[in-house]
Formats: sequence, C-alpha cells, structure tokens
Amino acid sequence: MTLAEQPTPAPAPRGRRADAERNRAAIMEAAGAVFAEYGGAVDVREIARRSGVGMGTLYRHFPTKDDLLLTVLEQQFGSWLTAAHQQATATEDPWQALAGFFEQMLTTQAGNRAVVESYTTRGGPTPSCAQRCYTFIDELRTRCMDAGLLRPDVTTDDLVLLSGSLSQAVLTTGDSHPGQWRRLLRISLDGLSSRNTEPLPEPATPSDAARSD
Repeated sequence: MTLAEQPTPAPAPRGRRADAERNRAAIMEAAGAVFAEYGGAVDVREIARRSGVGMGTLYRHFPTKDDLLLTVLEQQFGSWLTAAHQQATATEDPWQALAGFFEQMLTTQAGNRAVVESYTTRGGPTPSCAQRCYTFIDELRTRCMDAGLLRPDVTTDDLVLLSGSLSQAVLTTGDSHPGQWRRLLRISLDGLSSRNTEPLPEPATPSDAARSD
C-alpha cells in the first residue's frame, strides 16, 4: 500500500479534544500557582495533584518539567510585560513611567518565585522575552533622558543590571524581610535622578578584568 493509499486517521472525537484542552488548562493553571510559590525546582507531582490529572496525562501535554516551566513562564512574563508597557504608555510623566515599571516588575516578582528566578539568571524566560524587556527599558530610559530627568551617563545596560539586582533582592529577602526591596528601589531611583551630577565610574572592560586576575 502506498502512502497515498493509506487510510486517513479519523479525527479525535470532539469530547476527547475538549477533555484534553481542559486538562491542559488545568495543568497550566496549577503549574502557574505552584511555580510561583516554590520556584522551578518543585516536584511536578505537586502540579499533577493540584490540577487533578494523572502523571501520564501531564507528561502527554508536557514531556518534561522544563517544557512546562518554560510555557508557563513565557505566558506569565509576556502578560506582565504587556501590562507594564500599557501602563507606561498611559503615563505622561517619563519619570513616573520608569518608576512605575520598576514597582510593577518587583511587585509581580515578589509573588512569583519562578519568574524572578528566570529574570535574575537570564533577564527573562527566553532570549526573546529578555530582548522585549531590554527594548522596553531602553524606551523608558530614552523618555527620561529626553526630559532631562535621568542622569546623562546612565545606560540601558545599567538599568537592566539594576532591575536584575533588585530582582535578586526580592528573591533573597522575600522570606526574612518582605518588602525590603521597596527601600532599595527608592534608594536606586534617587541615585538615577539628574540631580546627581558626579560622574559615574567607567565600567570595567574584559581586558581590565583579565589584568586584575
């Protein structure tokens, strides 16, 4: 029998497809809550338990935990970044837009351990997420710079690294000193103001680091 002569598989019954979609949605919802609470190292059995599906069903939809984690993080990170961009666009004052971005980012991360883990290590769940975030931060920096509100030697890379450092503070102080990041954010924003005119130190180059070793 040739390939063309082989019978076409019958489509899955509508009820079966609907069940599969419900199971996937339940897994995603449970995974989002579990990863937010415990981070990426959590046992997937907890996700299966909360979603009400068996391990076989979970693995049919997501063959590995990394597949599930990445899917959830991309969805959550994308939703947050879209909301942050909309809020910044609607904020006329450039400084308030920048401050609001940091506030919204850290508030979100304070309630989501897996997102903050991905942000502190890679700037986002995937390179495309990290690039979107970098582009957005660059827009905020440019707005503040054009308005004369940001010290002139601050770069987009500075702001990206600062956001990562504050995210790490959220991760490390969340249990012992919840909300400590708000103090650090206020200190950081004050340091970014154009009121500060003393030049920033020049960043070290790779060759400088090699010589110090």
